[in-house]
Amino acid sequence: FPGVVPRTFVELPKGAGLLHYSSMKSYLACHKNNKVYSNLTYIKPWQVLQHQNEPKHIEETLGALLVSVLASPIILAMSLLHLPKDYSLFTVRLVLGCILLSTLRFFRLQIRNKFGRQVEAFFVILVAFQFHMLFYCTRPLPNILALGLVNLAYGHWLKGNFYAALKCLIFATIVFRCDMLLLLCPLGLELLLTKSISFWKALKCCIGTALFCIGLTVLVDTIMWRKLLWPEFEVFWFNSVLNRSSEWGTHPFHWYFTSALPRSLLAAYPLFMLGVLLDRRVLFYTLPVFSFVLLYSKLPHKEVRFIISSVPIFNLAAAIAASRVYNNRRKSFWKLLYVVVLGLLVVSLGCTIITFMASFENYPSGYALKDLHRMGPVTNNTNEQWVHIDPFSAMNGISRFCENDFPWRYSKEEGIPLEEFSQRNFTYLLNEHSNINGFKCLFTANGFSRARFQIGFPPVLMVKEPKVFIHGNIRNKDVMFGSWPGCL
Repeated sequence: FPGVVPRTFVELPKGAGLLHYSSMKSYLACHKNNKVYSNLTYIKPWQVLQHQNEPKHIEETLGALLVSVLASPIILAMSLLHLPKDYSLFTVRLVLGCILLSTLRFFRLQIRNKFGRQVEAFFVILVAFQFHMLFYCTRPLPNILALGLVNLAYGHWLKGNFYAALKCLIFATIVFRCDMLLLLCPLGLELLLTKSISFWKALKCCIGTALFCIGLTVLVDTIMWRKLLWPEFEVFWFNSVLNRSSEWGTHPFHWYFTSALPRSLLAAYPLFMLGVLLDRRVLFYTLPVFSFVLLYSKLPHKEVRFIISSVPIFNLAAAIAASRVYNNRRKSFWKLLYVVVLGLLVVSLGCTIITFMASFENYPSGYALKDLHRMGPVTNNTNEQWVHIDPFSAMNGISRFCENDFPWRYSKEEGIPLEEFSQRNFTYLLNEHSNINGFKCLFTANGFSRARFQIGFPPVLMVKEPKVFIHGNIRNKDVMFGSWPGCL
């Protein structure tokens, strides 16, 4: 880094898309089995009705419809070639990642037009050195589908197409994530106060777009789910009105600012605050987004993905600060800041590599189920092999794409006491408990436990421990007489 010259940064954006795509694809290749919030988001549209028996499914169809239509030609070819289902999962997530990167590219091009190629180059570097943004780009979540529209909104905002930006945020709010309202309102208020938009024209635009979006999502989801349905209204009612999202865990008010954003932004976190001080234009763009995170902090249940939409703007502010420091790096005071910026970038890269390695080992259930398919049943019987997947296993690597055809059958029934499993007809269990009456522990799947630093190479080791235990029913011949690795 110390020897780079301005021209290096001017030319970097030519390969920016390839850099982000390569990083995203590497995350996808190593984390294709990671569990997502809703299996529904990436299933084929004709499978939606089959998913009504899926526990805690999210009744949203439009996002799944868009992604599956784009991926269906490749998936059809794979099915004709009888390729494993996880190839379809890889394809769908790759398509989703390309959609997100195309919207991020639109935002990046507007950064170039507004702030210049050097700021654009630093934006590219900051995104590439962050784990969460590119990792989440391939995760089929409503938040990520909304992020694509938010990226478009940010791009139109920089471009001066304020009404187009509002339309994108309204669509994201009504169809994908109702909490985008917390971003829409501060942004709309700022545009009104700065007289960037007309109140009556904005009101007309917003009402028309909202009615269209409500009609579209209600029509499609009502047909697919066979009941009158507006998915995001139900989410809003559950999370905000009933405040039942707290049942999934809570964090203190400051958690987004003291944990989520520092981990997501890394070097960009201190740099975006520096950008606010160095360039008065930055405040105009960061204030609505900062307000979004602040308002969201009132909700007790918090996750990184909830505020992932704030990351692009904070990266922009950080890129502006880094560019200013770079331009003045030969001056005495700025030289120190320049060294600090380089150090922050190196630390970001190191943290991203460590997080990448840890995340690779963080979804053991998918590997456990794959090994079970490979090792059993060993006899040529035609009996159904029922596999029960407990909530822990379901959240740590197993999706519908991991399932095989006959004789395998799967259950995700929740709330079964451990002592009751011996009375049920399950052949195998994927469970977080090591001992279950009536079942024999066949083998284990290890997962990430902690990172351990050491002197030498590699400087960081990923410590793993048994996370998922695969049990077999002792009444089954394959279980009792098969060759299994066993559990220590």
